Amino acid sequence: MSAQPFVVADVMTRKVVAVRPAAEFKEIVAAMERWKVSAVPVVEDGARVVGVVSEADLLLKEEFHDHRLGMVEQWRRIDATAKAGSRRARDLMTSPPVTVSPGASLPQCARLMAARGVKRLPVVDASGAIQGIVSRADLLKVFLRPDEDLAAEVRGEVVELLFPLSGDQVEVRVDAGVVTLSGPIPDSALIPVAARLARAVEGVVDVRCRLAAERSGG
Repeated sequence: MSAQPFVVADVMTRKVVAVRPAAEFKEIVAAMERWKVSAVPVVEDGARVVGVVSEADLLLKEEFHDHRLGMVEQWRRIDATAKAGSRRARDLMTSPPVTVSPGASLPQCARLMAARGVKRLPVVDASGAIQGIVSRADLLKVFLRPDEDLAAEVRGEVVELLFPLSGDQVEVRVDAGVVTLSGPIPDSALIPVAARLARAVEGVVDVRCRLAAERSGG
């Protein structure tokens, strides 16, 4: 049976620190400080995520605290200046929020974070209700998988798949997440395929491929 790829639900933090749209500025700052987070989702109607307030949103108040802008700069940064003058979550938050579904793959989530320039994403179900929070650190959890688990998956999902008749001649070793494949195989064309499939296993750091085609007798 094929191993199921890791998804956001496997690594997300299920305990969520969130605030209401009416939350005051100092209340938001206190929540971030207490729980050591850099952003908090804003929820209403029980659990529906309507926005996110980040440290960057809050720091605008400090940035413009003693800095008077000209009319041109005010128009260029109209959203920033509006947030700098606000004190409730509904006016400070970034909306609509960038969110991810529990079933999204880890690569999909990582690409979304990179594209939007965020460190954390609310995880929401189909109705927009919050299910958890996923951070960059959460995405790295797969690299904590034990070496023996990685070795077993590489053997089952790569070696036995590609070399059903000669897989017992292939050695799979894993050290600190680095997979080494060695031994004779029937077809050299499968060497790059084996390396690619092994590298795709969640938690694998790198692959060293020392496979070699069997020499014909005679």
